[in-house]
Amino acid sequence: MKYKIYNYLAGVFSLVIITTSCVNDDDLIQIDPNNKAVDSFWKTDNDALLGVNAAYGSLLTDGTYMRCTPLLLDLKGDDTRSNSPWGAMANVGRFNSNPSNAEIYGWAYETYYQGIFRANQVLTNVPAINFEDGALKNRILGQAYFLRGLYLFHAVNMYKNVPVPTELAAIYPQKTEAEGWAQVIADFKMAAELLPKNYTDISGLDAGEKGRATKGAALGYLGKAYLFNKDFTNARDTFKAVIDLGVYSLVSNYRDNFTETNENNSESLFEVQFSREAGGVDLGWGGAPASGWGKTSARAITYGPRGFGFTDVQPTWALYNDYQLEKTKSNTVDPRLDATIFYNKPGGMQLYGKDFATTYASNTGDLNDLFCRKYQNSDGQRPDEFDWRSGINERLLRYADILLMYAETLNETGNTADAYTYIQMVRDRVNLPDLSIVKPNLTKEQMREQIGHERFLEFPLEGHRFDDIRRWGWLQDPVKLAWLKSRDPEFNSYAAGREFFPIPQLERDNNPGTIQNDSY
Repeated sequence: MKYKIYNYLAGVFSLVIITTSCVNDDDLIQIDPNNKAVDSFWKTDNDALLGVNAAYGSLLTDGTYMRCTPLLLDLKGDDTRSNSPWGAMANVGRFNSNPSNAEIYGWAYETYYQGIFRANQVLTNVPAINFEDGALKNRILGQAYFLRGLYLFHAVNMYKNVPVPTELAAIYPQKTEAEGWAQVIADFKMAAELLPKNYTDISGLDAGEKGRATKGAALGYLGKAYLFNKDFTNARDTFKAVIDLGVYSLVSNYRDNFTETNENNSESLFEVQFSREAGGVDLGWGGAPASGWGKTSARAITYGPRGFGFTDVQPTWALYNDYQLEKTKSNTVDPRLDATIFYNKPGGMQLYGKDFATTYASNTGDLNDLFCRKYQNSDGQRPDEFDWRSGINERLLRYADILLMYAETLNETGNTADAYTYIQMVRDRVNLPDLSIVKPNLTKEQMREQIGHERFLEFPLEGHRFDDIRRWGWLQDPVKLAWLKSRDPEFNSYAAGREFFPIPQLERDNNPGTIQNDSY
């Protein structure tokens, strides 16, 4: 079952934290006396598996990939814009999140640390369990390291100087950005050593289960962590290790990466498992999961076209226009445009079984506007997204990303010529001309710009663009910042330091000494 890995005993992980003026950390951790399961838990292989399943569960809630995390990753890029009536959402893309209002960014922060806490429960308790299956024990520990690394990756990447919990305690001091990244790298290294390449060639309680972290996923994120820290040599070698696994390949149909068709495919290194059919019907807004929860995504309704969803996120015209810059070998528009954006296409375009031009004929504004197509149930099987029950898996890391990041590290380490090969693998899928012929002998600086363009067209609305903008230093480059402003007016309200979100006020209240990020 797709959702087997998310069935767990949430009550086992309940803590009552009582704060007073003169107590030790150990005194602050109180086990819920009404929860008898704690006394008998962490005894068996199955207990350990349920424990790591709980850590996966934090990927499903509103703060993470049900809704908030995609918004936080997408809205600051020049591929998206927001006219949401919800101020907290619209302000994300305008670099104006309010430290006193933790909606969206604060919910994400809270959930990342929920996931870290659950992973730390596994890493603290599982080593003492006497397993019947030693290989299973390694896999469970490897998954816990991976998930802790993933949640902390998001926390450091979005909030900069954050706590770095590696054990169970009541208070965790704020650490530097460098300390946070060091732990992320350490966790992904451990995960890569312990995890299998897949779950089809193993035996045990987790055999054949989709959605679990693998060696390739751990190495992929390890490479990203190196890349984000400009350690291009280690990043290059790590991405090459992913390629050399021989596990991954690009799927022929680009759109298969964003629908329920062909989920967990050969291109996917890690994806969050959503399903319309799994569990109950209640939305997973946060807290401990209950039996009535439905494990579905709210991305589709949040990003949905006018009349079919809330239209809180829309593509920019800069994205639309950039797809027109280069024709395919057949002299057609890049097919990724139609897989990414709904628009008034000459000759017609269907959405939810209806013609775009006919649907919006009475509203000139909508008729001449752009709407999101990625991650929409729009191929005719659903009338709209208003049931809040999208089952489309969120693809966090794709092989195309590995190939383009590897090309980037080749370029940055002085091997621009070989970077062409891996860029072309991504271009070939959409029938674009041979880059080495149309743009031969690019310099390192020119190739760096080309890779930026290639990534922009391959990954819009997938949470990568703003990460790229920030790590490339474009916000500190007056020329690049002016260019971004010309493409997306939301950048006009950018102020230095606002590339990171504020530390939520509740975190500062509960963790004395926490320093707020610059510009807030």
